Amino acid sequence: MKHIVAVLLIGFALSLCNLSERFKKGNSNSGPTGSGGSTSSAEPGRATAEQIAALAGGQSAKWERQGMSWSVPAGWTEQENESKSFMWRSPGGGDAASLIVSISPMLESFPTDSANDAAYEQAKDRAKNGEVDEVKWVEIDGLKGVQFREANKEHPDDSRRLQWLSYRK
Repeated sequence: MKHIVAVLLIGFALSLCNLSERFKKGNSNSGPTGSGGSTSSAEPGRATAEQIAALAGGQSAKWERQGMSWSVPAGWTEQENESKSFMWRSPGGGDAASLIVSISPMLESFPTDSANDAAYEQAKDRAKNGEVDEVKWVEIDGLKGVQFREANKEHPDDSRRLQWLSYRK
């Protein structure tokens, strides 16, 4: 159960990303416009009541190099702060919850719309196989991405991830 809460916290932390300034720079390509890239719109990233409660009394995790910040629960500590990777972790050892952010620079010609569509379709296929139990478009600070949550694991104390993925220029 604590892993489900941890995964939800990560999703909430991502929804609180202060990415708007970062995305205002450069190309305004914000990904596909719907399911499969054409018809549906993304829902805004919103925290649940449980996520809001978990962040009460929390702290700011700032990634100065990328101009991003998140809210994390009290007691979390920074584990990594590099130019293309950033990680904070909750107390609790190896099975602790983590906020992990990675940036992979792409060429200017990289097809962001197609890549976002492919990520959505791949997550839908994983849902058909029972690997994930939630797939949806979610917009965070003006950037549309696919959010997916891993299905419950065989063992209740196994890790479970909630991920949000998008490509931008």
